[in-house]
Amino acid sequence: MYFNDIHILYYILFAVLGIFIGQFTDWCIARLSEHKKVFSKDLWTEYIKYFKPNYNLMAITGIIYILLVYFMGINTKGIIYNIDIIKYTVLVPLLIMAFVIDIKKKIIPNRLSLTIFELGLVFAFIYGTFNINLAIDSLFGMLIGGGFFLLVSLLGKILSRKEAMGLGDVKLMAGLGLFFGTFNIIIISILSFFIAAIVSIVLLIIRKKKVQEYIAFAPFIAIASFIIIFTPSNYIMQILVKILSF
Repeated sequence: MYFNDIHILYYILFAVLGIFIGQFTDWCIARLSEHKKVFSKDLWTEYIKYFKPNYNLMAITGIIYILLVYFMGINTKGIIYNIDIIKYTVLVPLLIMAFVIDIKKKIIPNRLSLTIFELGLVFAFIYGTFNINLAIDSLFGMLIGGGFFLLVSLLGKILSRKEAMGLGDVKLMAGLGLFFGTFNIIIISILSFFIAAIVSIVLLIIRKKKVQEYIAFAPFIAIASFIIIFTPSNYIMQILVKILSF
């Protein structure tokens, strides 16, 4: 049985994988938010022993994995032909971790940002083995993503005399730049600020006063990244241009 020219077994396989990864993401969030090692004996002595399923993360990750299969497909020629879906399968739980931890703790753990950066370098190297231009584009994406957010952070600090954006966001964007490349990371940057502006306006209307507290920015970056994963960046760019020029 096939769905969108993809055998149903692939959907089932990725759904099951997403369920397991979603549950493991729950453990990673708990550990990283407390700056503890993910892979330690506590995984067996505490987490497995007192196992409690996180159905939300399991369902979200499973659904996202199914969507990856639907939108990107599976190439039966070999692993190298499926590098895009493999890349995003690895990135999805990391984005979810950044989303949840930044909301709960208002931080992006260095270990999480470094993991995204390291994996981004690995995929950039893999792309470079069959197309050096893709590897170069990933490196430029790193510089543009991290550099732009660093500039925003420095300017915000100078103009407002307080931290406008944490360095965790800067490091996160540098790592994501390796995954998405130059053009996509630019769109993610614009889209994340656009989404943040909408949310801030909504909060302003609901609370009927100026939003004073620090707003975690990683969730907006994660949402923008998910949009780019499933939507052609050119299409998103056209929509943003129309909205901003309205």
